[in-house]
Order: sequence, then C-alpha cells, then structure tokens
Amino acid sequence: MEFMNKFEAVIILNPDISNPVRDSLNKNFINLIETNEGNIVSSEDWGLRELSYKIGNSSKAFYNFFQLEIDGNKIENIKKTLNQDENFIRYLFVKVYSHQELPTKLNYEKK
Repeated sequence: MEFMNKFEAVIILNPDISNPVRDSLNKNFINLIETNEGNIVSSEDWGLRELSYKIGNSSKAFYNFFQLEIDGNKIENIKKTLNQDENFIRYLFVKVYSHQELPTKLNYEKK
C-alpha cells in the first residue's frame, strides 16, 4: 500500500444548483477520491456562504469541507476531473500533518 498523505479540501459549488444536484456532486467528489485510492476521514457541509469576491455572476456559493487521506500524486488527477465540471467553481487542497478536530469554527458560525 502506498503512503497516504493527509489533506484538507474545500470545494465551492455553484449557488444556482438544486439540493439533489448538490448532493450528487458531493457523492461524485467522494467517489472521485475513492477511485483514486483515497479515503474520506470526515466532512462538513458549510452551506451557502458569501464569497470574498464575485466569481462570474455569483456572490454566494455552497461550501463543503473534507478531511482526506490520499497519495499526494493523485491530487492532480482529481483537479483535472473537477475542472471539467462547471458546477465546481473553486476547490482547494491543503496538505496537513494532522487533521483538526471537528466541527470546525466555520461550522459553528453557520448555526
């Protein structure tokens, strides 16, 4: 088995999509990680939030947070796949030494 790095990922989804489409995109992301021999440790739905700046015509978007364990070399393949779907308007993968304890501070702000 290959060495698994720890990553935290945030995906930002188009605000104009319906809840079933949003759920489907989250499942597709999880399947994409698992297809690339990764593991989702945990996840949070941060909901609809204001963007720091407009992206296209959008000033809000749906945010989802994931804690992953995956071989770092597989991240490029995942990014290429995400770029092909216009509903993923942004994403960020950050390598970490250890995962933070959940729920995150952003999840508390939502309530």
